[in-house]
Amino acid sequence: MEALKKEIFEHDSDVDVTHKINTIELDNWINHLQYVKKELKNLIGLCGKELNQRVEVKTMLQQFQKKDVENDTMLSALQKYMNSRAHIIECEDTQCDMAYITEHESYRRSYLYHLDKYRRLKDEFFSKVQGNLLHISQ
Repeated sequence: MEALKKEIFEHDSDVDVTHKINTIELDNWINHLQYVKKELKNLIGLCGKELNQRVEVKTMLQQFQKKDVENDTMLSALQKYMNSRAHIIECEDTQCDMAYITEHESYRRSYLYHLDKYRRLKDEFFSKVQGNLLHISQ
């Protein structure tokens, strides 16, 4: 985001520092969700291979596909939000700054909730795969 520089200076106000930190954080969220998208593509591919002749893995495939759509939705929302933050520098009062900070907190909760659900799904998948591999090797 060009309108709001990310470098923090000693003379920056507390609000400016908060906005810059939030911008850095948002950039990290977007990069992470782009990685999750690649990871989901690999997991979906894995579920589509010979690994999954079992009903539970087919169900996992559907859940990964659904999570992929949810990830795209979250990624798109965060990218639109990033673009909307270009107007932060136009804030002239505390109420405007607080609106941006409050909005950021809302996106933080949504992002963390999305990640938690994704991690749980991935953990469930690996537990099932590990269980199937142990069962096959015995």
